[in-house]
Amino acid sequence: MRYRVRQKIWSVRDGFRIYDGQNQPVFQIIGKFFSWGDQLSFRDMNGREVAYISQRLLSFRPSYKIYRDGRYFADVTKEITFLKDRYTVDVPGPNDYTVKGDFWDWEYEFIRSGKRVAQVSKKLFSWSDTYGINIMDGEDDITILATAIVIDMVSHGEKEGD
Repeated sequence: MRYRVRQKIWSVRDGFRIYDGQNQPVFQIIGKFFSWGDQLSFRDMNGREVAYISQRLLSFRPSYKIYRDGRYFADVTKEITFLKDRYTVDVPGPNDYTVKGDFWDWEYEFIRSGKRVAQVSKKLFSWSDTYGINIMDGEDDITILATAIVIDMVSHGEKEGD
């Protein structure tokens, strides 16, 4: 499945809109107006919350929790290595993702069980606030999209000196 993610630049709070391959809006991500750390509601276009993203405060590395159906589902953690940064998405069971690539320029991939299962790229988009995500059939689109939003938030925050 192919998605396009667009960040709402001129907004008081964090916000994103996700479009499908036919350029139809399918998800919206809305940040809480006042909160300690990032708190994002991931909703379908009917307003139903399909995931909730919460920044874990007091953590040495950037770390976020993803909730689904009101229950904790996964951790997204930025791993700091000597050569290149990477992210780990710890989900229930043996389905963890490793995310690696060039996060500053939105050119990275999701790896599960040694295979690339999703790719994020900004090369096809001239707008500074838009990038594409291609996800292989059978993968967990919500978890991958939520993780891409987390990576966007962490990378953007680092660029601004947060």
